[in-house]
Amino acid sequence: MSDETRLEDEDVMLADAPAEEARPDDRIDDERMDEENTLKPEFVRAVEDALEEGDEQAVYDLVEPLHPADIADLFELVTKDDRAPLAAAITDLMSGDVIAELNDYVREDMMEALPAEAVAQIAEQLDTDDAVQLIEDLDEEDQQAVLAELDAEDRIAIQSALAYPEETAGRLMSREFVAVPEAMTVGDLIDFLRDGRDLPAEFLEVFVVDERHHPVGTCQLSWILRTPRSIPLGDVMKRDQTLIPAMLDQEEVALMFQKYALISAAVVDDSGRLVGQMTVDDVVHIISEEAGEDALLMSGAGEGDINEPIREAYSSRVRWLVANLGTALVASLIIAAFGAAIEKLVALAVLMPIVASIGGNAGTQTMAVTVRAIATNQLTRSNTRRILWREMRVALLNGVTVALLVGVATALIFTPQLGAVIALAMTINVVIAGSAGVLVPVAFDRLDQDPAVASSVFVTMITDSMGFFAFLGLAVASGIVA
Repeated sequence: MSDETRLEDEDVMLADAPAEEARPDDRIDDERMDEENTLKPEFVRAVEDALEEGDEQAVYDLVEPLHPADIADLFELVTKDDRAPLAAAITDLMSGDVIAELNDYVREDMMEALPAEAVAQIAEQLDTDDAVQLIEDLDEEDQQAVLAELDAEDRIAIQSALAYPEETAGRLMSREFVAVPEAMTVGDLIDFLRDGRDLPAEFLEVFVVDERHHPVGTCQLSWILRTPRSIPLGDVMKRDQTLIPAMLDQEEVALMFQKYALISAAVVDDSGRLVGQMTVDDVVHIISEEAGEDALLMSGAGEGDINEPIREAYSSRVRWLVANLGTALVASLIIAAFGAAIEKLVALAVLMPIVASIGGNAGTQTMAVTVRAIATNQLTRSNTRRILWREMRVALLNGVTVALLVGVATALIFTPQLGAVIALAMTINVVIAGSAGVLVPVAFDRLDQDPAVASSVFVTMITDSMGFFAFLGLAVASGIVA
């Protein structure tokens, strides 16, 4: 039989294969899920009531139709005391998919409550990257106990992943991938894939490697299915590929996927050997995690997870509040220095919050733009001055616009001279705010610190202090206060 005929026969077999029928349980009816695709409060209360009554069968019947991701959500929605009984009631539903979807803190609490052999059994159900995520948060002693319960192959793979720093490609990558030599033909590859031994359950493309196990190209499955069997892989594979160093930070990995529109990419070690792959589903989690992390760090709220223990939440937040107290004292000292002037003209005290508020908002706007630009590599060392000059011009336009409005209103209510003073002070403060909104995050970045880490605390200090100083200083210098 010719290669082309065999290919046609294979296509017919694929076309005639019955499609898997959608089961009614694939999506939950309206009794459990609301219009936003989240579990209804009534359903959660029904589960909690069944747990309180000790009716494990009722709990199982309620939870069994749920998707693994929805079961993970349920664990977050019930109280902490109900999580262990819930897990006991639905033991055979606690698949690797459920564990992988659990919130980090919820999963950590549950794993610490289980014996090492039980955690090891769960880890063996998971892909290596998910198993690593399960084990990495445990105490060192618990980690070693769980690793000792694993078979040698899984233990070596997980230990290898844990050897990489957190939030790097080496720690997050999947070690299940398909790699074949370039000497293969398409037909050889199809036969190899159909043999199915030691292959991942799901994969999007095949990596082609040389004798040193260095990746030299990739073949998408769609290309393989449409290519005659006799064609060498070297003639059909895509040689131009994006390789991810194992030590690369996860945020940089996400940027590479976004920039080059990747579905999957090979991860290589320092010698260039293929050691794993990153896939788009991993990157979606990274993007979501980094976006939320930056937004919370900008406010000094730490991780901001509602499942975070109270002591950790307190520790992560209070230090920035204390820092904010210190920066607020700077503004207070400036006000105190002009105390006599404020006593003589009460209007200064009335108008000061306006100057500080507008400056703070302007600084926050610029800071948000800057942090995003740094995170997406739009702002680098080569264009920092240009971006700074751009934001200063934007700030000047904004400052003049708002200053005219406030100045005219102040002139009508109080005096024209005071209106001119507050207009000039506000323009100065908004321009300073625009500069600070760029320079503070850039300074964090140059110091190899996350630019989102509580930048708002320092930007607020600068805008408040400079706003008060400009307004009160100009008021005294202009002779308004005799």
